[in-house]
Amino acid sequence: MNASELSVAAGWSYGLAAVGYAAFAIRLAMGWRRSARATLLIAATVATALWSASTVAAFLWPVPFVFLAVNAFDALRYVAWFAFAAYLLKGHAVDQPGAAAAAPPIPRWSAALVAAGLVASLVLSTGYEPLHMSPAERRITEYALRLGLAIFGLILVEQLLRRALPHARWGVKPLCVGLAGVFAFDIFFYSEAMLFGMLDPNIFVARGIANAMVIPLLAIATARNTGWTVELHMSRGVVFHTTSVLVSGVFLIAVAIGGYFVRYFGGGWGEALQIELLFAALLLGMMIASSGSFRSKLRVFISKHFFSYRYDYRQEWLRFTRTLSAESSVQKVQERCIEAIANLVESPAGALWLRREDGKFRPASRWNMPPIDAGAVESAEASLVGFLERTGWIINLRELESDPARYPELTTPAWLASVPDAWLVVPLVSGTELLGFSVLASPRVAIDVNWEVLDLLKTASRQAASYLGQIEATEALLEARKFDAFNRMSAFVVHDLKNLVSQLSLMLRNAERHKDNPEFQRDMLATVEHVVGRMNHLMLQLRIGTTPLEKPRLIDLGDVVHRVCAAKAAASASIDVHLTPAVCTTGHAERLEHVIGHLVQNALDATANGGTVSVRLHRDERFATIEVSDTGVGMTPEFVRDRLFKPFQTTKAAGMGIGVYESWQYLSGLGGEMLIDSTPNVGTHVRVLLPLAESVATPTPQDGLHA
Repeated sequence: MNASELSVAAGWSYGLAAVGYAAFAIRLAMGWRRSARATLLIAATVATALWSASTVAAFLWPVPFVFLAVNAFDALRYVAWFAFAAYLLKGHAVDQPGAAAAAPPIPRWSAALVAAGLVASLVLSTGYEPLHMSPAERRITEYALRLGLAIFGLILVEQLLRRALPHARWGVKPLCVGLAGVFAFDIFFYSEAMLFGMLDPNIFVARGIANAMVIPLLAIATARNTGWTVELHMSRGVVFHTTSVLVSGVFLIAVAIGGYFVRYFGGGWGEALQIELLFAALLLGMMIASSGSFRSKLRVFISKHFFSYRYDYRQEWLRFTRTLSAESSVQKVQERCIEAIANLVESPAGALWLRREDGKFRPASRWNMPPIDAGAVESAEASLVGFLERTGWIINLRELESDPARYPELTTPAWLASVPDAWLVVPLVSGTELLGFSVLASPRVAIDVNWEVLDLLKTASRQAASYLGQIEATEALLEARKFDAFNRMSAFVVHDLKNLVSQLSLMLRNAERHKDNPEFQRDMLATVEHVVGRMNHLMLQLRIGTTPLEKPRLIDLGDVVHRVCAAKAAASASIDVHLTPAVCTTGHAERLEHVIGHLVQNALDATANGGTVSVRLHRDERFATIEVSDTGVGMTPEFVRDRLFKPFQTTKAAGMGIGVYESWQYLSGLGGEMLIDSTPNVGTHVRVLLPLAESVATPTPQDGLHA
């Protein structure tokens, strides 16, 4: 490297260091806390910036005064960094006596020795003649003194890191690494100079860049120790994108180097192989850039190594609330709740269980997860539900598998093993009530579920539970208002029917006066009596929803099913009936006939001409089962799951959407259940399960249909 190239390279190297340290000093000064540590840190940064700037000036104006300024500022930056490190070391000795006692104190005379070394190096750099030393001896002595200063600085850094307590070592580690790098570089620089009797120009040029590379470490240490100055905040977004750019740059450099060697050693195929390598690298880069797993790993790496806390709570909470409020429908809100909680721990999928009217916890929604088995139901008395209600803990299934003692009195249900890649069970608690729980899949990247993660998940799950509870309360209020409107309508209809019955009864009494045509009179009386009977029956049906007057009694289901199918036999679609004799349950004959008749009529309405409807009655050890199947239009799984068992939801143009809801309520009151499997354009299969009369106690009148 000739003199001209050396000047240009040194100018860029030390110029970059001067600009970097000057900018860092300005940023520190803007948040100065008027503390001794902050003052010493700013002084050391400014001294380093002046030393770098004066070195650039020495190459632009090579005069003795400028060279003297370079040596003076070099000595000043040593003093400033020594003072800052010594002050931090003193703070550890005072504030942390346990750590200070573990190592002997640094002798006080070391400060006088350092000062003497600095003064001597400055005197030697001036070329003072009375010392009676040759130029070569003067240079070697000066290099030895600078080497001793660098060694002393490295000792200070080692003592600072050694005496820090474990929880405080995390805060000073970046500073110690940075300063150790600066002093180690100077040790190498001056050792090599002493060995060869002159400064190596290449090492000298690299010295400026080496000092500039320490600035990010100083910034991280300052951000971790807010007592040095005001908090030096770097948003996670900026760090994430900066790191992404850095990784991309390293990747491109590696590709360029690889392409060069492929072309150089590839012979005649070199250029083609280079193009193929670049194309493959482009595809790989696109895959990495679009990989959610890679982004998750990068975020976790940045959170672990650049920030004291894993989460940027402001950004996380904004994202959480934005995700929750993205949808308005109940099903979408449930799905968004899973997504919002899963995003906090980089989980790619999850499912939600909610408490239903019967007190059982049933699958309500899922996000990026296959359909959940219908048997994945937890009762209120189950071990999992009891543990979540009692403790409110988040269950780590991996931890539970390796150390069951951490979760006393917890037995996981068998269906949990069928949930794909289940990882965490997060309870959804509103106040003191367990509304449900969410099962999250394993994260894209390994995450340590520590206190910070658990606290955030608990807070977020309570917020989600409150949100879900509010949505359900709103839905219940809307249903109550619909029922109120329906009751008012029913009152008006009943009033009109009473008037019609009164009029027909009056006509019946007046008709007795017309005895001239006895046959006409008999026909009229029969017709009027039939109409009155029908209207009274309609009034009774409109009043369904109140508790039946008679007590439940033993009922032969075969007779009930036979009567229903005989009454519907005139329909367009044929009914195929298979009955097992002597199948009994306890209930109300008219109500059960109404429920079965409603199901059969729905099957007939949904089945076109030429279709078939089958009704089958059989029993097992506990239940009597009535199956009604058709080959009709069917229903979508979403309608069956989200709307069918709710009032005022129907697929019929003239329906009111209350029949299935009413039937389900009555069957639940008897201890039974209604299961529906339907496929669009294929048909519907309905199973009604009723407890056998031999295995159930006689229900009370309150066990009937509830309003």
